[in-house]
Amino acid sequence: MNKSELVGLKLIELDGLTLDRHKVENVSKGNAMVAIPEKSLVRVRASRSRIEKQINDGKVVYGVNTGFGKLSDIEIDREDIGKLQLNLLRADAVGVGDPLPTPVVRAMMTLRANSLAKGFSGIREETLKLLVDMINEGVHPVVPSKGSVGASGDLAPLAHIAIVLVGEGKAEYKGEILPGGEALKRAGLQPVVLEAKEGLALINGTQCMSGVGVIALNEAERVGLAADMAACLTMEALKGIISAFDSELLAVRPHPELEFVASRMRKWLEGSKRITHQGEIRIQDSYSIRCIPQVHGASWQAFNYVDERLLVEMNSATDNPIVLESGEVISGGHFHGQPIALSMDFLKVAAAEWANISERRTERLVNPQLSGLSPFLAVDPGLECGLMVAQYAAASLVSENKVLAHPASVDSIPTSANQEDHVSMGTIASRQAREIIHNSARVIAIEMICASQAIYLEKAEKELAPATRAYLEEIREICPPLEGDRAISDEMEELAQYILRENVLS
Repeated sequence: MNKSELVGLKLIELDGLTLDRHKVENVSKGNAMVAIPEKSLVRVRASRSRIEKQINDGKVVYGVNTGFGKLSDIEIDREDIGKLQLNLLRADAVGVGDPLPTPVVRAMMTLRANSLAKGFSGIREETLKLLVDMINEGVHPVVPSKGSVGASGDLAPLAHIAIVLVGEGKAEYKGEILPGGEALKRAGLQPVVLEAKEGLALINGTQCMSGVGVIALNEAERVGLAADMAACLTMEALKGIISAFDSELLAVRPHPELEFVASRMRKWLEGSKRITHQGEIRIQDSYSIRCIPQVHGASWQAFNYVDERLLVEMNSATDNPIVLESGEVISGGHFHGQPIALSMDFLKVAAAEWANISERRTERLVNPQLSGLSPFLAVDPGLECGLMVAQYAAASLVSENKVLAHPASVDSIPTSANQEDHVSMGTIASRQAREIIHNSARVIAIEMICASQAIYLEKAEKELAPATRAYLEEIREICPPLEGDRAISDEMEELAQYILRENVLS
């Protein structure tokens, strides 16, 4: 970004204390600049002085003047301390696979800068400032998506970020992939020469799993709201029974998220002439409709738990060793990703369940034995297949989600000659969570298209609630009603991306 592009952007302070997922999303999308406030820089300078005192006093400190991991018992000569840090980045930048998307990389950089700004990592102010400048100037390291085991920090992905700070590696700048040094040069930035502990400070952390996790969680929120809206449209298409969402009924099982879902759906369905009450047409609906508050609500419970854990992690020091305010430097395990690994595995299951029940509602819409509507919602069934195979696509996606939902955190493979003998696989969990969330958006998009078609065939648009009718118009801007068979693959994907991207529901 040039200076004119930065004018008018929000400024988000990275103080190590107040970052949240909405601020991270603003930075990740390029809608905000970041800065380290002076009060945080005071802590950063103090932390650095403590590291330098340890060196001057001749203390042996892990990662400062020792080797790493299993090599921690090897003491490093003072004149080689800087080389040690550079070697660490070069040795650890071994990620593989497709590069992470730019918004994820920006989220990672923001989270790492925020952690360093807490003042427990011993990094120099100028090194931290370069990381901040790279965010603001749009220098985005190329970070392969695979290669982290999620303990000792996200070493490989973070090393691919850190190595650009020294003018090596690769980075994207204004749409062009360049050598790291050239990308810095074009942005008017100078690489740093690392000093004691700085390489370790840049890569010891959980910011890859957390960066992917924060973006996935924001997308999950939009998917969850879309699931609630899709359920409303299906209820109107099938004349669902609103009685099961009664607030007094739900109060006898007082999980708050159940009522949150039910109250949101009651609000969105207010004024609908398609919704029925118990006994008007039938006594009860199938579980995929009657139990929406219980199933969707449970997924929202998981969402809220993950939201709490990520908020703590975003504002944590995940370094090793930690430079305490007392001056003591203690080696611990704050880099271990288990809190995020378990959280992201939980999010995987929660998002998969939004899709599971959505696919069952889609089946009820397209199956004439269950819906009483035209088979597969075709205008001319027999000659036309209608939305028969759209339900197949949903079934395929939910089946894939079930495989991805297997917890990554229950696996562990020892590394570093068994020194690091339990690892979290948290970054795998985060990547899988995001994939499940994207699959779930597609499943919910398919339900919305099927509900829209059912409403079209019933000529029921004028009977809808104002809120659902307004959202139906958004759907039909992307996927108009089917007058006959046509390929709607692109429309399904566009609607899924709309769900993931747009904050139109609350």
